[in-house]
Parts: sequence; structure tokens; C-alpha cells
Amino acid sequence: MKRSVPDLMTAAEPLVMVTAYDYPGGIHAERGGADLILVGDSLGNVVLGYDSTAPVTLNDMIHHARAVRRGAQATFLVVDLPFGTYHTGVTDAMRAAVRVIQETGADAVKMEGATPEVLDVVRVLSRNGIPVMGHVGLMPQTATAQGGLKVQGKDEESARRTVDGAQALQDAGAFAVVLEAIPARLARLITERLTVPTIGIGAGVHCKGQVLVYHDLLGLYEGDEKKLAKRYAELGRDAREAIAAYAAEVRAGQFPTKEQSFVMKDDVLGKLY
Repeated sequence: MKRSVPDLMTAAEPLVMVTAYDYPGGIHAERGGADLILVGDSLGNVVLGYDSTAPVTLNDMIHHARAVRRGAQATFLVVDLPFGTYHTGVTDAMRAAVRVIQETGADAVKMEGATPEVLDVVRVLSRNGIPVMGHVGLMPQTATAQGGLKVQGKDEESARRTVDGAQALQDAGAFAVVLEAIPARLARLITERLTVPTIGIGAGVHCKGQVLVYHDLLGLYEGDEKKLAKRYAELGRDAREAIAAYAAEVRAGQFPTKEQSFVMKDDVLGKLY
């Protein structure tokens, strides 16, 4: 049975969140036992081949989220609002969030940051029945302004900003907050202070839950190891080796064999001749 927001907020065990971007990803995440699935705008990097998440559009997110939902009908689904959809005012953000919920069947949306403008959006969406997951620490949508894809919260100013942002998101109505690429002890402090779950990625073991990118945990890209991720498989290597074996058999005339071929009766073939 799909978990609700209250279920997630009061869960006794650590929460497991996995990203997914298509139908098979949704199937794998659900059957693997994820509590939540995030259709992240990281699809810009790992699926669409962009250098950042900035080019990802609302239509991109809706297209991929619909596919994920078809594969994972019984798992709580969170969809990122992409860059630009909630930065131009509450009205635009509400319109984008409603589209996501209506057109994908998602259960919640996620936004990065804790600026006054973002907090206003969180308040309005939450009051209108759209659950919001917050996100502080490293924020890929605006990483350039943060100095690149770097660990955040290592100095006092940055750490205080991260703590205050997480608290403000909770106060505005967020039901959970992602903590990305911050020191483990800072994440522990935030987790102890908040009453809503924290979900870490590169934030240590003391968060209430953890999230990993599908392609990272499955090792789909060879030579792309990240410190904040653990590779539980090497599917990129396996895929390359499988395709190379297939290519070798085709070139050697070894594929297809009788097992992959269909037959017809001799008399039918004779009539054709």
C-alpha cells in the first residue's frame, strides 16, 4: 500500500528514496522496496545528456514522471519542479505544481532553496493541499552561484544558512527536507532540530532517510564514481560487455541460432518457390 505524508513523517525505520526517470526505473524502484521515488531534474544529466539541470523543462518533468508512475503505481512519488518554474512568483509556481500533480499522478513536488520567495511558494502549496519536499545544502539548479558542485556548510556562515533554511522550510509547511552534500555532523544537528524527516545524499548516516540517483547506485556509467554515492552494481560494464558479445556473434555468424528462429512447413515454402 502506498504510504501517505503522515506515514512518512512518523515512520520508525529510515526512509529509502530512489530516483527514477522512466517506466522500467519505476518498476525497479517499487519492486526493490523504495518508500519514495523521486523523479529528479537530475534526468537532465543522467538521461538527457545536459551539463546541468538548468535546461530541463516542466514538460520534460511531466513526460518522465508519467512514465515512472505507470511503472510504480503503489509508491509515493515526488517530482522536482525544474529551474524557473517557481522563481517567478507564487502564481506561476502554483500553476506548475498543479500541472505536475494532475498530469503525472505524483503525490508531492520538490523545490530547492529557502529564500523568502521559495518559502512563500511552500506556504501556498502546502495550504492548498500540495505536499512539498524542501532541499538545502548543495542545490544543483543554482550550483554556479554556490561556487560549483561543492560541499556546503563547512564554514560557520554557510552552516548557519543551511540550518536556518531547513528550519524555515519546515515552518513553511514542507513535510521533509533533502540535505545534499553537507558535513555529517551538520546534518545530524539539523535532523535533531527538525520534526519532519531529513533525507540525505552525501550528508551522513544520521538523516531520517537516504536518497540515491538510480544511475549511480546501479553503476550505469563506467568511471563515474561519486563520493556521495555507493555503487551496488556495475550495470554499465555489464551492458557494454553484453553488447560487445552480441556484436561478436553477429559478425561471426553465430547469432541468431535455431533457438531464435522460426520455422515454416516445407510444402508452404515449396509453393512459394
